[in-house]
Parts: sequence; structure tokens; C-alpha cells
Amino acid sequence: MQSDTLLHIANFSTLFVCMVLKFPQIFVLMRAKNSTGISLNSLLLELIGFIVFVTYQMYYNYPPPTYLEYPILIAQDVILLLLILYYNGSLRQSLVYALLLVGGWRLLTVERWIIDLAMSLCTFISAASKLAQLQCMWSSQDAGQVSALSWGMATYTCMARIYTTSVTTGDMQVLVRFVAMTLLNFWVLLTVIYYQRRRRSSSSKKDD
Repeated sequence: MQSDTLLHIANFSTLFVCMVLKFPQIFVLMRAKNSTGISLNSLLLELIGFIVFVTYQMYYNYPPPTYLEYPILIAQDVILLLLILYYNGSLRQSLVYALLLVGGWRLLTVERWIIDLAMSLCTFISAASKLAQLQCMWSSQDAGQVSALSWGMATYTCMARIYTTSVTTGDMQVLVRFVAMTLLNFWVLLTVIYYQRRRRSSSSKKDD
């Protein structure tokens, strides 16, 4: 009984957080009107990882509450992608990205081995997206317009999914993915906080 309650809390809190997870980042982008510090490659890799993951879960008829947030996250990532392309002056490329993502999604379910192979690579794809964001900040020595709140919420949702997956499907591939994503999301979060604090410190010294 208690485990069922914890499972429901984990599922619904994750869904609720994911409904607004990218909002802080979207608002920061719209306010700044530039995408400094946000890696386009990271966002594209994250989108691919989300599409592969949710397709795998649906293909094998996993319980919807264990992946219901991913269509919401995909929609928010698409909005972020359009904003980044708009502020970079390359909005026309959105059609190319849309064709590639939709075509890739359709290809995933053509054969069972394709979705299985894609899922086995999903952790590496998602990890690469986090590392691309880290590399972007390391190279510029600045967090730019990256939202610490969005990365903090992403860390929480992955931690919650470690629990929900372990007590429902027990799928080892999925568990490994969530453990890796929790650690990498937390790493990005700490990096964002570090650069934001350093920027504030530099600004206060200049004011003095």
C-alpha cells in the first residue's frame, strides 16, 4: 500500500514538473532575445533521445504513467528549438529538422530490431546531449542564458523515474539511462550555478 502511494506520488509529481520543466528556459530566452550559452546540438540530441525513449516505451506497451511526460517534453523542446533558430536568424532550417525528426521517428518502428538498437544507443545519445551543453559552457566560460531551474527540475524527474522504473517494469536499459541522466543533469546544474555565481561576482566587483 505504501509503495503504491509512493509510486503515484513519483509518477504525478514527475508529470507535473515536466509540464513546466522547460518554461524557465523558454522565458529566459524570450526575455534575453538571444540564445547565448545554449547548445543547439545538445537540444537536438535531447530531442532524438526523447523520441527514441517514448517510442520504445509505447512499442512494448509499458504503463503510460511511466512515460507520459515525454510527449510534453518533446513539445517544449520543439518550442525551444524554434526560439533558438529564430534568435540565431536561421528559422528556415526548422523545416529540415522537422523532416529529419519525423522521418527518423517513423523509421524506428519499421522493424523490432531497429527500436531495440535505437534504445540501446539512447543512453549514449542523451549523455552526448548533456556533454554538448557542458562543452558549450566550458568553451565560453559562461552559462549565458541557460536556466538553472530547468536543469534542477530535470535532475529531480530522472531521480523519480529511477524509482518508478525499478518498481514497475524493472527494465535495466531504462534504469541505466535514468541513473546516467541524473548524474549528468546534476553536473550541468552545478556548472550553470558555478558560472552564474562567477558572473555575479565579477559584476559586483566592477560596480565597486
